[in-house]
Amino acid sequence: MSTQHAPDWAWTHQAMQKVQAENNRSADTHLYKIELPAHWGVDLYVKDESCHRTGSLKHRLARSLFLFALVNGWISEGTTVVEASSGSTAVSEAYFAQLLGLDFVAVMTRSTSPEKVALIESFGGRCHFVDAADEVYSAAAAIAAETNGHYMDQFTYAERATDWRGNNNIAESIFTQISHERFPEPAWVVVGAGTGGTSATIGRYIRYHGHSTRLAVVDPEGSAFYPAWRDANPSVVTGRSSRIEGIGRPRMEPSFVPGVIDHMIEIPDAASVAAMMHFAQLAGMSAGPSTGTNLWGVWQLVADMVANGERGSIVTLMCDGGERYAGSYNNPEWLAEKGLDPAPHLATIGAFFETGIWRG
Repeated sequence: MSTQHAPDWAWTHQAMQKVQAENNRSADTHLYKIELPAHWGVDLYVKDESCHRTGSLKHRLARSLFLFALVNGWISEGTTVVEASSGSTAVSEAYFAQLLGLDFVAVMTRSTSPEKVALIESFGGRCHFVDAADEVYSAAAAIAAETNGHYMDQFTYAERATDWRGNNNIAESIFTQISHERFPEPAWVVVGAGTGGTSATIGRYIRYHGHSTRLAVVDPEGSAFYPAWRDANPSVVTGRSSRIEGIGRPRMEPSFVPGVIDHMIEIPDAASVAAMMHFAQLAGMSAGPSTGTNLWGVWQLVADMVANGERGSIVTLMCDGGERYAGSYNNPEWLAEKGLDPAPHLATIGAFFETGIWRG
């Protein structure tokens, strides 16, 4: 938190007006229906969060975090805003900081894609690099203290900055947009976890409104979220950086709420890349690797529904666009260097679409 006191509420009021005006100018993101074999009896919808001004799902989070910090008096005129981020949240927060005329510093690992770094800098942000994912927290707090600024701390505040009851959050948007489809109450919503804020918001909304929809959370290999949920052990620490940007953490973050989750699936990193590649062919949409993580989980759930003769719909998210990863996940040489071979997983997806049976 900021060490500043007695905020200028007149400035805060103007700042909130700017953030809320930006929201009013923004249309909702699209919910696309992806055509699957008709005899499966399952409809898939992908909510395209890359439509936001800053190109990712994290635009929603950044807006909520700024409003939360403003109303709490943590940010005032001249405050330096600092964030620990794997990239996309920092891009979005840099945008909102620039909107309010504030300095912004993003703390991230050196493995963050150059495209994201360039986007942060294009919005006037500054990047501070660390070697390991578990170093970002202390480095961000230290910079905030040195600058007398405010450490936004998305990993703590993501689940409380958004109103999970509704108020135009992503869950309300999904259920409104699907309301006229043939299966208006999804069998599953499938999301990944970076902070845990999105899954917490959607899971709470589902329960608050009495929906029968189940929430599945997919997690990349090596992340702490899956074993923490599986073993009901919030103290799990892996210390590993996720190879899928935007999701997976070396520890169970405070914003991750296991109790709202019905099912979790651990996804191999190369499978995330394969599903991302397949989606480009299937839907003609270029998505990032965390969308691939979502889809690898989706295909397993679709296969279960087909096998059980269950008809219904599944909703997942396109978290960001593939253009952010031209030099990494969309680069065969980079994939080979990282030991990520999507070929066997592409074969698994191909066989699934031919037979309707999942053999992954």
